[in-house]
Amino acid sequence: MADTVHTRLAILGSGPSGLTAGIYAARAELAPIIFEGKAPGGQLMGTTDVENFPGFPDGVMGPKLIMDMRTQAQKFGATTVMKNIESVDFSDPKLLKLQTEDGEYTAEAVIIATGATARWLNLGQGEEKYWGKGYTACATCDGAFFRGQTVAVVGGGDSACEEAHFLTRFADKVYMVVRRDEMRASKPMQKRVLEHDKIEVLWEQNVVELHGENKLESVTLRHSTTAEETPLEIAGLFMAIGHTPNTKFLDGVINTDERGYIDVTAHTHTNVPSVFVCGDVADHRYQQAITAAGMGCMAAMDAEHYLTQG
Repeated sequence: MADTVHTRLAILGSGPSGLTAGIYAARAELAPIIFEGKAPGGQLMGTTDVENFPGFPDGVMGPKLIMDMRTQAQKFGATTVMKNIESVDFSDPKLLKLQTEDGEYTAEAVIIATGATARWLNLGQGEEKYWGKGYTACATCDGAFFRGQTVAVVGGGDSACEEAHFLTRFADKVYMVVRRDEMRASKPMQKRVLEHDKIEVLWEQNVVELHGENKLESVTLRHSTTAEETPLEIAGLFMAIGHTPNTKFLDGVINTDERGYIDVTAHTHTNVPSVFVCGDVADHRYQQAITAAGMGCMAAMDAEHYLTQG
């Protein structure tokens, strides 16, 4: 791309937040460009049935939901490009610069909707084979698929305890796989799981292998001290070892908290007046498709207000 391309509004990310922002911004005749990245759609692209997104009483496949939202944004005038933003220059808030792998774009306003990536075990054995097929990172999203079955949660913090407790609504048995001989979770959260008759904590254990033909059927555990390995038959394995917000490309230009999530100064505003944020890249608490979409609506309206009224 030889010449710099200019747009009034650039949206970085193509998950529920970015696409919702695109729908609202396009309907406001801002003609946004949505940078989808090399793997469009965010985490929903690896989700089979989405049963908790309003308007779909029979559920909807994650990729279909994303593609329908994408089509809707395009229908109203949004342009989608399959490019990654590699770096940014926001030194001039009136002319924001975005560098892709093959050229520069400029924008009068930017919405960051790059999401967060669930941390995997990084076993080096093709974990993607089981992603969405028993291997997941969202009990709220997928817990209902494991009614009457045995599942495990990896992690020892508050979020792991919350996930394990939530899963007891559906599963008959919930294991917590904790790599140390103690949890990092708060005492009230520990008490909540340790006293639950459906939850069993497996101390000093690490998941080292996943097994199954077309879906996850079992895992191999390795003891942290003795290195002894034991099999564990489960139908679902839930990662609760955190998410990594996709903010590295910003290189400190936008303020973030100690975990890397973008700081929201008010509503969807950031420390740069022409840059707005929505979705999981700023939300480490809820991380749901519907909350991301709602925040995408807010960001588009805030960006529109900035662009039309200053």
